[in-house]
Amino acid sequence: MNLALAGMSPLNPFIVIVGPTAGGKTELAIELATRLPGRGECICADSMQIYRGMDIGTAKPSAAQRSAVPHHLLDLVDPSEDGFTVDRWLALAQDAIRQIRGRGRWPIVVGGTNLYIQALLHGLFDGPEPAPELRNAIAALDDEALRQRLEAIDPAAAARIHANDRRRAIRAIEVFEQTGKRISDLQSQWSSTATVPADLQLIGLEYSVPTINARINARVKAMFAAGLVEEVRRVQERGGLGRQASEAVGYRQVLEHLAGRLSLDETTEQIKIATRRLAKQQRTWLRRFRRYGGSAWVEADDLSPQELVNEALAALGHRQPSQAGPGPS
Repeated sequence: MNLALAGMSPLNPFIVIVGPTAGGKTELAIELATRLPGRGECICADSMQIYRGMDIGTAKPSAAQRSAVPHHLLDLVDPSEDGFTVDRWLALAQDAIRQIRGRGRWPIVVGGTNLYIQALLHGLFDGPEPAPELRNAIAALDDEALRQRLEAIDPAAAARIHANDRRRAIRAIEVFEQTGKRISDLQSQWSSTATVPADLQLIGLEYSVPTINARINARVKAMFAAGLVEEVRRVQERGGLGRQASEAVGYRQVLEHLAGRLSLDETTEQIKIATRRLAKQQRTWLRRFRRYGGSAWVEADDLSPQELVNEALAALGHRQPSQAGPGPS
């Protein structure tokens, strides 16, 4: 997609940044927001950053970052609240895009939860209505049995759905039981027949496995140094984590530590393993997004933060001089 950015359109294309966890998406989005003509605002597409008080473990933008660039769809509900849905996020995201465009600015959607991105680009998957009795029977399975059932009926969905994500695992099994069809096949048909918005510019960040694993390990170390254990303890004291919030990588493991079932070293290692597993699942989603026409993919392994920003600006058809501002840190 060739975007003429020299003269700003009344309705700027919306930008979507996707990539693996710990890949620097937040920093890139903030830098783009400050350097695009007319500036931009960030819309967070992360199913765990919606929770208040869950800041360190979700790598939520800092107070300084949020004061530098407006951020939307953060801190929407308390961690004890269950029932936040994709369609609720989608409605809020679409409203934020309209408002940002109304201010003459660039909406920049920062991916963390690829299902949210998929819904934004294609709309909601039109599956069968929930069947309460069937859903309750599936929900009665313990984690191990639930995972085994999902892997048996739909290996592709199991590869995309995190092992702790009971809600989406239950839904995948429910759809299969109701229709006899795998949800991964139904969603593939849904995405292949849908039309990608013409006003989209998707920027994808690609890293080799060794590089992203090293970045993950460094992030986990930094989270503990920043006070992750204390944060989880505070959340517990203020009402605790509901089933959805407790699916967040890092929080579940720290809860095990606080309960005396894991040492601190074991907790750290378990979080690294779970995050690397999450990054592997994200690669399945990213291969799907790569098919979109007009998307730009940046091999980020050997790029400095400034070079990464310049590559993204080039993809948008607008390159700023390097002195225009510092790159992501």
